[in-house]
Amino acid sequence: PWCSFPHQRRAVCSANFLLNSPCQSAVSSWIYPTLILCIYGFFYTMKPLDSFLIPYLTGPDKNLTIDEVTNHVFPVWTYSYLVLLVPVFLITDYMCYKPIIILQGVSFIITWLILMFAQGMIAMQIVEVFYGLVTATEIAYYSYIYSVVSADHYQKATSYCRSITLVASTVGAVLGQLLVSLAGLSYFYLSTISLASLSLAFVTSLFLPMPQKSMFFHSISDTPPSTKQGETKASSTNEQPDGQDDKDSVKSAANPSTSPECHPNTAKQQNHVLRVLVQLFKDMKECYGTKRLLYWSLWWALATAGFYQVLNYVQVLWDHRAPSQSSAVYNGAVEAIATFLSSVTSLGVGYVKINWDLSGELALGIFSAVNAGSLFLMHFTANIWACYAGYLVFKACYMLLITIATFQIAINLSMERYALMFGFNNLIALVIQTILTVVVVDARGLGLDIVTQFLIYGSYFAVIAGIFLIRSICTIVSIKHRRKILCISREPGGQNMMEYGSKEHIINGYTTRL
Repeated sequence: PWCSFPHQRRAVCSANFLLNSPCQSAVSSWIYPTLILCIYGFFYTMKPLDSFLIPYLTGPDKNLTIDEVTNHVFPVWTYSYLVLLVPVFLITDYMCYKPIIILQGVSFIITWLILMFAQGMIAMQIVEVFYGLVTATEIAYYSYIYSVVSADHYQKATSYCRSITLVASTVGAVLGQLLVSLAGLSYFYLSTISLASLSLAFVTSLFLPMPQKSMFFHSISDTPPSTKQGETKASSTNEQPDGQDDKDSVKSAANPSTSPECHPNTAKQQNHVLRVLVQLFKDMKECYGTKRLLYWSLWWALATAGFYQVLNYVQVLWDHRAPSQSSAVYNGAVEAIATFLSSVTSLGVGYVKINWDLSGELALGIFSAVNAGSLFLMHFTANIWACYAGYLVFKACYMLLITIATFQIAINLSMERYALMFGFNNLIALVIQTILTVVVVDARGLGLDIVTQFLIYGSYFAVIAGIFLIRSICTIVSIKHRRKILCISREPGGQNMMEYGSKEHIINGYTTRL
């Protein structure tokens, strides 16, 4: 009866049109999942205990020794992460992300409950096993958004999801520092707040929309493959300068097949999975066949392995320099400042106008040398403030370089191939990190003390710096030599300008292929 009057019907229809108009639905279709994912990202990252984990484990709450934590507990996380990474990477895409995000939330809660209420070294090793599952499933958080958001909104959605984790990490570190230094709360209360935050993250994950597609196993091709390849080839021809054929070779989209929804079924689906795996292998082979991408990926894997190794054990070094049982602890403040500096350096890269094809490897070498110097400082000094300063420099430099490397790898790849290279680079980094852990840290290996470990890590980054400095010098010398030949050819009796122009093109391309 309420809609029997014409003017009421018109009002209802107008309201429905406004609510369901293409513009309105397009906005809401990317805003809602992005907002929910950002809320999830904030709560699962905002853990005040993170900056004070070593004091918590070695204090009266858990009563573990530094040697037990360093040589017996922490290595378990590395091994667990390595074993789970590849299967979780594939299952995440196959299950369309949301179930894996929920699994991450459940794993995090289990991890924290054991951490809070269990005692003994074996219990803490079980914590590390579950935490390995947590970190392996983190790929779902960063991949989910690409399955529910249109390509037009990728950049915004990605920046929001990544920025919120930096904000949450800073908030957690500052909150933890304030509660410890000013309120005088014990570390158990920080753990309780962290558990509450993780519980909110789990509840939030339940409200995420279920994607209808994924990058590899359930991709949707809106454009026929032949059209895509034609467009890609045309754009490469029009936009890329001469001599950059290797970039063109990896620019095409990697969309193995079509399957409109994330609902796997029967033998046909099994054949589809095999085809996707074969296509992934071919794509990976083609990507790493490009020398330029190969060297950037090499740095990524080597530096990331060293970075996370330092990140895992730096609190142990701080506790060695200034024992938490007898000294004031400023871990939270240092982590907050380090995160802020990392954000600034990462943001600043976007405003620097440099030919990274020519100068990129030189930058990798120089800043890797700075990282080596900061680690040597942390090894040789007994002053906790010098250790803090070295860590700030180390983290800021790494974040600067990883931002450049990410951009250089992603700029000429489709989203699918970038995700593939991202996953494989991190896998190689984890393998290297596992080797470092087995040889340097684990009690079944050398089981070195924490101070000697940082001497090893400093030497490791010095080797990385040496590799890329030598290569960058060779590149620059080769380019200058060829330009000198061109200058000679321009002299009277030399070659004509047409030949000179073609050689300039060859040199421009040479910097990329080298």
